Amino acid sequence: MTQLDDPDALYWMANLSSKHTGLPFVVWISQRGDARHDVRVMVSRSLKATPSEMVSVAIRPRVRVVEGNLSSADLTLLRKWIKLNQDVLERHWDGDLESTTDAIAAIRPIEG
Repeated sequence: MTQLDDPDALYWMANLSSKHTGLPFVVWISQRGDARHDVRVMVSRSLKATPSEMVSVAIRPRVRVVEGNLSSADLTLLRKWIKLNQDVLERHWDGDLESTTDAIAAIRPIEG
């Protein structure tokens, strides 16, 4: 079973809309939990996405799509946002932040 096939995957993730990220899509973040892979984020076109509509993106050692499809323009924007927020994303994934609320508060949007 892949991450996108797990029906409970979205339950454990926090969604970050455009107002939090400055991106034209939704980014989903989570802590590691039982994952066997390194830190990832998920991307969807809307908050009402199903797992099959989501894109899984690894952020280490380099930002890359590992499942699903993302346009090169959207991937470029996501890379810029991840670079700006990589420390927060990694600390949240590793459970080093006290709460998801703290992670969301620390997220910075990209500028125009």
